Amino acid sequence: MAADRYSRLVGAVFVDLDRTLLRRASGRVLHGALVTAGVSRDLPGSSLVYGVYDVFGENVPSMALARLAARAARGWPRAEVQRAGRSAVGGLVELVAPYAPGILADFRRQGHRLVLATTTPLDLIEPFAEAMGFDDVVATRYQHRDGRYTGRVEGPFVWGVGKLLAVRRWAQAHAVDLGESHACSDSGFDLPLLASVGHPHAVNPDATLAAVALARGWPVEHWDRLPGVPSVLGLEPYHLVRPWVRPELFPYARFDIAGVEHVPRRGPVIMAANHRSYFDVAAVALVAARVGRPVRFMAKQELFDPPVVRQLVRMLGGIPVDRGDEEGSAEAMRQAEQALRAGELVIVLPQGTIPRGKAFFDPVLHGKTGAARLAATTGAAVVPVGLWGTERVWPRRSRVPDVTAVLRPPTVRVRVGQPIALGPGDPKAATAVLMAAISALLPPEGRTRRRPSPEELARTFPPGRP
Repeated sequence: MAADRYSRLVGAVFVDLDRTLLRRASGRVLHGALVTAGVSRDLPGSSLVYGVYDVFGENVPSMALARLAARAARGWPRAEVQRAGRSAVGGLVELVAPYAPGILADFRRQGHRLVLATTTPLDLIEPFAEAMGFDDVVATRYQHRDGRYTGRVEGPFVWGVGKLLAVRRWAQAHAVDLGESHACSDSGFDLPLLASVGHPHAVNPDATLAAVALARGWPVEHWDRLPGVPSVLGLEPYHLVRPWVRPELFPYARFDIAGVEHVPRRGPVIMAANHRSYFDVAAVALVAARVGRPVRFMAKQELFDPPVVRQLVRMLGGIPVDRGDEEGSAEAMRQAEQALRAGELVIVLPQGTIPRGKAFFDPVLHGKTGAARLAATTGAAVVPVGLWGTERVWPRRSRVPDVTAVLRPPTVRVRVGQPIALGPGDPKAATAVLMAAISALLPPEGRTRRRPSPEELARTFPPGRP
């Protein structure tokens, strides 16, 4: 791989493969490719070994088997193994952690070259590294003569201290300063490497690495989901909460929801709704529950201020937006963009806050440009959502919803529209198109200009305001 083009760079990012860059172990895919190529044969018990690895990470027995694999490969034709590596690329790409490409792109923008550092044999994994845009690979090399493997390893076995030695050799050869470099791994066996770089990252760490990272203050990351969102065996809090998010949870309101089938079940999606009440959260949550896929949502920083509430909201996929802080707002946009690039669904309220006074009754909706800019940079589909009647359940004038209305509950109307393409043009013009699409989903009374009464105007202000 061409590294000379990056000679001006001072640091590199060394990325582990299994359970770091990939969500699971690569062994199943690579072994399957070798079997298909006729190089190896299926091994009894291999699925159990890979399953244990997927859940608990690297262990001494599995690495002992990996070390012995070089002997087992004695006599194999190198060209066939390389061909198997090329055929495995598609299966490995499917295992890539959804946030990983965006994170690697961020490293690239910071001026670092990307190096895949793995125990996996070079001839098997190099095609995948090239497909993922890595600049180089530090991997175990099987010795070969006359086109066949000899059963020996050439250079260090790239695991534990051996991985550190191999990375040091690479860094020396490419004039890279490890003190300016990053290393990303899930395994406690990679502690020698992580402790030798200036910027260690514990990614999906095993128990040993998690303890060391906590003690040393190293960042703990998960490249399959947003920061703050826990996951056990692929299940997030969303999956536990979703069955309980039903209209019956709100007996003081009735819901008329239609068009949920318009939300794509896969790929990046921005779901954008108008904002009329604090009860909009409940209405949108019912839509999200029916969509059936985990969602991320952008919300004002104030919602994240109370300690317990902050943790719960983050666990459910909340992204805090501090509109009074330019840096905080930029970070929220970065997280939302990462989520979309990972193929997730992000909910936004383009108006940002509930309109007050006469603006609340304006049939022409006005929004901020964040949703349009996210759509332009990620190519996400944009689904407009029109909310109506939430203010009757929880007017802004009240501190809590009117839970006494169980005998005559007001109706909340929710309409989900067809996805629209905003494109990379002027974000202000694109926002106007989006807000017009949302407005078109409102009932006729929401699209008609009228003069509100003083009582109606008063209900649009928070308690204590005129």
